[in-house]
Parts: sequence; structure tokens; C-alpha cells
Amino acid sequence: MIRFLKKSIKREYTFVFGLLLTLCIFLISVVNMLTLESAYMYNKQKVLLSCYNDIDKAVSEGDIYSAEFDESLRQLSVINNIEVLVIDADKQLVKSTASDTSLMTKRLLEFVFAGKNEVDAMYEGDKIRIQRTVDPRVHIDYLELWGSLTSGNLILIRTPVQSMKEASRLANMIFIRFGIIAIIAGIIFIFLATCRITRPVMKLVGISEKMTKLDFSEKYSGKCGNEIDVLGEHMNKLSDALEGTIVELKSANAKLQQDIEKKTEIDEMRKDFLSNVSHELKTPIALIRGYAEGLRDCVNDDEESRNFYCEVITDEAEKMNVLVKNLLHLNELEFGNDRVDIEHFDLMELIRNVVSSMDILIKQNDITIEMPERMSISVWADEFKVEQVLTNYLSNAIHYAKSADDGKKTVRIDVVKAGGVVRVSVFNSGDNIPDEIIPKLWTKFYKADKARTREYGGSGIGLSIVKACMDAMGHEYGVENHTGGVSFWFEVDGTDSIPSFDNA
Repeated sequence: MIRFLKKSIKREYTFVFGLLLTLCIFLISVVNMLTLESAYMYNKQKVLLSCYNDIDKAVSEGDIYSAEFDESLRQLSVINNIEVLVIDADKQLVKSTASDTSLMTKRLLEFVFAGKNEVDAMYEGDKIRIQRTVDPRVHIDYLELWGSLTSGNLILIRTPVQSMKEASRLANMIFIRFGIIAIIAGIIFIFLATCRITRPVMKLVGISEKMTKLDFSEKYSGKCGNEIDVLGEHMNKLSDALEGTIVELKSANAKLQQDIEKKTEIDEMRKDFLSNVSHELKTPIALIRGYAEGLRDCVNDDEESRNFYCEVITDEAEKMNVLVKNLLHLNELEFGNDRVDIEHFDLMELIRNVVSSMDILIKQNDITIEMPERMSISVWADEFKVEQVLTNYLSNAIHYAKSADDGKKTVRIDVVKAGGVVRVSVFNSGDNIPDEIIPKLWTKFYKADKARTREYGGSGIGLSIVKACMDAMGHEYGVENHTGGVSFWFEVDGTDSIPSFDNA
């Protein structure tokens, strides 16, 4: 059956919608058969109660003997197929619409005085009772209301149940027959409608099949203006675009191959450069530091000059050593040789530790540090790489901070959590970065202010390490100019599920 349906969308749609239609009609039929008789019974109870209330009111107001009430009671009895009997305390007839008044009087007296109310009540009030009973004299099921009126008169209202059963069965039979007709007509209509809908689809299938063989000669034409025609127009445009693109791709294929080979060669040269520079600088650095320390300890020249030159040599050697280590680490990050260890840690504790480790630089540069007071923010990230990023940001902020209008050199660390992402921003007061320079900041060896970078020993690869660390962890980072300063920021995952960060 499934294989048969998959051969044609017409058959599949006809089967699905026909099945749904059949299921709906079947469910409605079942509900109708199960509830229709109960609904009739409930409605009859309301009719009996309404008739009782009308008679009770008429008796209380003295209108029960009026011609208008007689006429309305007769109409109500005929329309709803009910019989009404009212007798007084002396068993004298007050009002009756029954065909056999004596029989109903006797039955009412049996209920009231003989206590024949063993049948469970369908409704029971203070003065009345509604129950379904069988009259043993005529062997007919009745729905009967009996009890007393406010005036003390006794009342019996009843209606035969058999008519309700017959009406229910007739209604169910009619519904089932018309339901079968509706199913057959619906399936035919669905099949014809599906044929009309799928005809242009099949045409599109033929066009697409030719397109898979790079034959773009056939075009779709439709006059309905519906979604399928729009799809056909788009396929025509796609066909034209693909035809032109294939021509361009064939001519550009050779050039693309050359570009790939050139890029591969450049990448290899860059790898060799970083590896060779890092390797070649190890030995000179070790020699410079060794000779510098020996010079300071053993040479008997002027002590002040000797110490000065030794400190300069040692300092330069240390700078070169740091440069080599940074280059090696950057090389590992860029080429995927450095492992990313995602772990759960306290970001605020890490920030406090980094700030504490730079306390000397902060005091030397007379920096005012502002930090959030929040004690703990848990994140998921590579703790070592986050520390590297934060250290580079904070180091740059300290050295580039300038006095603001209030005379203070301020570095402010902000931590904001939004949508499961935690953003850390390091702001320093000072000059803004020109817009044309911002894209170059993350390039190796680029220095926006070469004099100041050299002054505090910067190598120009700190932000490149930041870029490599953040790319390795797969998180966002950047820089923004603000009024009176610059802010460098990065993001890490919070401890809950993380949607994309909303900059708004």
C-alpha cells in the first residue's frame, strides 16, 4: 500500500484526505449514537421541569383554570408528546391532558402513597422527582415527573421513551447513509482537485529532471498566478542563472585552481616563517641572556656602566624570549595544534586573579580600576585561554589609558549576562581608535602606536593571540569606541542554554 501511494502524489493526497474524511464521519457517527439518546432524555427532563414550573406558577396565581393556560398546556403536550395530571389533596382532578385520567391518577397515588419509587431518580428536588419507569399495565417505558406543587396539589407529568429511541435510531441511520455518500463524493472531488493541482507540479518535475542533466532549454508557463506559477517563474530564473553560471564556472575553474595553489603556497610559507623564526631565535636568546649575566657578574669595568648594559641586554633578551613564546603559542592556535579544554569555572574569580597579578602595573601607571561587585558567575570555556584574552585586554588598557575629564586614568571591567552568554568588556579612558585601523588590530605585528608599544615592550601579537584563542573556542570578540575611551570585549558560554547574543 505504501509503495503504491508513493508512486503518485495524487493517490497519496486522495488517500490521506479520504481517510481523514472517513475518520471524521465515523467519529461523529459514534458520538451521535452514544450521546443522541442521552441528549433527548436530558432535553425531555428540561421540558418536564419547565412544564412543572409553569403549572406551579399558574396554580399559585390562580391562572390554572384560565382558557389561555388550558390552550398553552394543550399545545405543550402535543408538541412535546407529554401527559399532565394535577389532583388536589382530596384526590379530586384539577387539570389533565392524559388520554386515560383514571390510570394516571392511580399511578400518581401509587408513587405518593404506596411508595413505589424504588427506581433510581434521574433528578430529585425538594418537591419533585424525575425517573425512568416501566408502566406494568401497558409495558411502555416512560420518563415521569411526580411530586407536589407549592399549593399542596399533586402532579404527574410523563412522556413515552420509545419515541425518543426511534427518533435517535432514525437520525443515526440517516446520518450514516448521508455520511457514506459524503465520503464517496468527497474522495472523487479530492482526486479531481488533486489532479488539477498536481498537473503543473508534474510539469515542473519534468523541467527539473532536464535541469539535472544540464539541459536548460525547456521553460515553465502558467496562467493561474498561484504559488506553483510563482515557483515555475523562479525555476525559469534559476535555469537561466545556472546556465550562465556554468559557463562562468568553466572559464573560472582554471583561475580558481591557480588561486588555490597560490594560497596553499602562502600558507606553507607562513607556517615555515613562524616555525623558522621561533626556532632560530631560541639559541641567540639563550646566548644573550648568558653573556649578559656573565658580564654583570665577572667584568671589572665601571660598575654603573656594566650594570646598565647588562640590564639592557637582559631586558631585550626577555622581550625576545616572550616574543618567541608568543609566536610559538600563536602558531599552535592558528593551525589547530593547541587543544581546547572546555571546563566549568568561576569567571569573577579569574578576573580578580588577573587584576591582582597586574597590581604593580596598575599602581605604576596610576590607574583607577572599576570592577563589578558580583561575587560569582559560572561559565563554560577554556580557562587558560580566557585568562590569556583577559590579560592581553587588561595589559593594553593599562598602558593606553589616559586621564579623562575628571583627571583619572580609568580601566573598567564590565560583566554582562544576556540570553545565556556572558560578555566581558575591558574599557580604558583615552583616545578612540580610528575606524580604518580597527580591522587591522587583530593582524600579527600590527601596532597602532608603535612608539608606545615599544615603550612598554609590546610585540604587536597580543590581539592576534586573542583572535586565535576566541576562534579556537568559537566565541565572539571585538572592539568598540565610546565617548571618552575604548572597550575591548569577548563572550563565553554561561551555565544555561545559550541563544545568540543580542546586541540590542
